[in-house]
Amino acid sequence: MPFDVILFDVAGVLLTNGWDRGERAAAIAHFHLDLAAFESRQLAPYDAWERGWTPVTDYLDATVFYEPRGFSHDEFFAFMLSQSQLQPDGALGILRELAASNQYLLGAFNNEPRETNEYRFQRFGLRELFQVTLCSCYLGLRKPESAIYQQALGILGRPAERVLFIDDRAENVAGAEAAGMKAVRFEGEAALRRELEALGVF
Repeated sequence: MPFDVILFDVAGVLLTNGWDRGERAAAIAHFHLDLAAFESRQLAPYDAWERGWTPVTDYLDATVFYEPRGFSHDEFFAFMLSQSQLQPDGALGILRELAASNQYLLGAFNNEPRETNEYRFQRFGLRELFQVTLCSCYLGLRKPESAIYQQALGILGRPAERVLFIDDRAENVAGAEAAGMKAVRFEGEAALRRELEALGVF
């Protein structure tokens, strides 16, 4: 086998983004908030939340509930979670095939806050498919920071060249390649299957 480990990004590969610009805009429109004001407030709190340094309540207090609202934290967060869907033309079928083969150690390698990550793993059955979860909210680091790739390799205990990483963002693919991993940019299910066949994974 060409690899010991295959790592998947989650957002944009298996599922839609959990809380990116489009999802934020939908929530702001639904609750009749000011998008520009929200975006100006959310960058630093989101970074801390995605690294697992603060809970979702702190993030929402900084971005939404800094003044009285006619809705609750729970209502806003429920809407946030509702934005998560299966990624159209995504790689979940491929992941399931690889999991059924029992030939590789399969892992998630993603940037995601703890609360949304745990919801998405439960909602879409990802816990049954992955043996390891290397998420920003557990590691305190974010892709494409070079340290997160080194941390991941240390946890996996495998040589970098025996690790394959699949991500939809060019900067994250480049970070993995710089760390010595083989990395593939995800551009749809059929293209990924061809890539994996060429690499000898299937």
